[in-house]
Amino acid sequence: MALSYKDAGVDLDVYAQSMSRLPRLMRRTHTPRVLPLEGGFAGLFRLDFAGKLFARNYRDPVLVSCTDGVGTKLKVAQMAGRHGTVGVDLVAMCVNDALCCGAEPLFFLDYIAMGKDDPERLEQVVSGISDGCVQADSALLGGETAIMPDLYGPDDYDLAGFSVGVVERHRLIDGTRVAAGDLVLGVASSGLHSNGFSLARKIVFDAAGLSPGDTVQECGGATVGDLLLEPTRIYVQPVRRVLAHYRKKQVVHGIAHITGGGLRENLERILPPRVRLRIDEGSWPVPPVFAWLQRLGEVADDEMERVFNRGIGLALVVSEHFAESIAKQLADQGLENWVIGRIDEE
Repeated sequence: MALSYKDAGVDLDVYAQSMSRLPRLMRRTHTPRVLPLEGGFAGLFRLDFAGKLFARNYRDPVLVSCTDGVGTKLKVAQMAGRHGTVGVDLVAMCVNDALCCGAEPLFFLDYIAMGKDDPERLEQVVSGISDGCVQADSALLGGETAIMPDLYGPDDYDLAGFSVGVVERHRLIDGTRVAAGDLVLGVASSGLHSNGFSLARKIVFDAAGLSPGDTVQECGGATVGDLLLEPTRIYVQPVRRVLAHYRKKQVVHGIAHITGGGLRENLERILPPRVRLRIDEGSWPVPPVFAWLQRLGEVADDEMERVFNRGIGLALVVSEHFAESIAKQLADQGLENWVIGRIDEE
C-alpha cells in the first residue's frame, strides 16, 4: 500500500491554508526598516533608516538577543480553548528581557510546534504574537510552524520566541552602575505573567479541582481562566520613553524582569560586588490572585516569593535623586509603581 505524508498525520493542503493566514499578521508589525523578500528563506531588517528624518546614526551599536517560551501556561490555554493571548506572553517574555539591557527590540521570530495542523488555532496564536509585537514596537519578521504528530498530542502545541534588539554601547544597562543609595522601583505586573504555572496548575486543577470556567469571588468574580490567562505585561514603550528622557545622564542603573526565581533572585543577579539588596516587604499591594493561590495550595511564604512575581513584573534600580521623576513618568503612562527597596553597602 502506497503511503503519503497525509497518512503520517501531516496534510500539506491544510498546512498551506494555515500559512496563508499569517502574512497579514506579520505585515501589521513592519516598519520601513523591514525589507521585502517575498518567498525568501529569511527575513531582512536594516539597522538604520535610509532617510535623514528617522536616521538612528548609531555610533557603537550592540545587538541584544533573547529567547524564551511560555511554559505550562499553554496547558491552561488548551484546557480553556483560548489561544489568543499566549502569543502576547511569548513576545513579552523575550522583549522584557531585552529591555533589561536598555535595548530597543528590533524584530521577533517565533517557533510553533503542533501535533495537528489547525489553521484557526494557529491564527489565534499568531494574532497574539502580532499584538505583542505591536505593543513592543518590534517587527514580526518570520517564524516556523512544525507539525509533529508523533511528538505532540492532537491538541498540544508549544511555542518558542526569539528577539533581537540594539542599544548604543555607552547606553547599555548591565548593572555595573548600581551603587549604594540607589532606590528600587517595582513596576506592577498584570498578574501571574508566565511563571510558576506548574505549581499554579497543580493547586487550581489538581488539588482544588477547579475548571477554567469557575469564578473566584475573592478575585472580583473573575473566572479561573481569566486569572490564569491574563497576558504578561510588555514594558517596552513606557520604559524606553523614560530612558530617552535622560539623554545625557544614565540614571537607570539596572533593570530586572521578575520571572522564575521571584523578586529577590532576579534583582540580585544584576548587582555588582560590594553592594546588597534590601527589599521592604509590604511596600506594595500584592494582587489577590496570589493570596488565593497561596490559600488554596497552603503554600509557604518563602515558596511564594521564589516562584511568583507577587505583583512586581519589572524592577528598576535608579539614582535616588531621579527616583521620584521616573516614578511619575511611569505612572503617567499607566504603570503603577512603588519604591520597594534600596541598595546598601555590603
